[in-house]
Amino acid sequence: MKFEFHHASRMTKMVLIGEFLLVSYLLYALTTHIYNNYQIDYHINNFRAMNDKITQDNRKAAEDLAYYKSDSFIEKMAKQNFNLVNQGEEVIVISDDLLQTPLPEVNTADNSDQISKYYSLSNPQKWWKFFFEMDHTQKAVKP
Repeated sequence: MKFEFHHASRMTKMVLIGEFLLVSYLLYALTTHIYNNYQIDYHINNFRAMNDKITQDNRKAAEDLAYYKSDSFIEKMAKQNFNLVNQGEEVIVISDDLLQTPLPEVNTADNSDQISKYYSLSNPQKWWKFFFEMDHTQKAVKP
């Protein structure tokens, strides 16, 4: 079926062209409004994200302020900066010489053998050894 446009009157042609232009304008207006709504939603989401970040920063700052006003922080600063000590406390000073001295050598052959035996155990056996066989009260070796 072939659409023959030459039989229509001049007025009908003008009405069809006008309707086409009106539909074209309405589609253009619709797409611009949809795009504008998209941009507005995008900006709203960005502002919400920034708002959440600022709220989180404010909460962190309030927590920091509460910590800085706390007695434990004031006591810590007094001990660090003014060398104050509470009654019954003792100060231990560790010299740099003691920190720089190397630890005594340990027999690495025995140590590596023990390590390989430990890693060959199953997980339940490791837990059993940890809770019931290891001595957790070992003292540190002094150089």
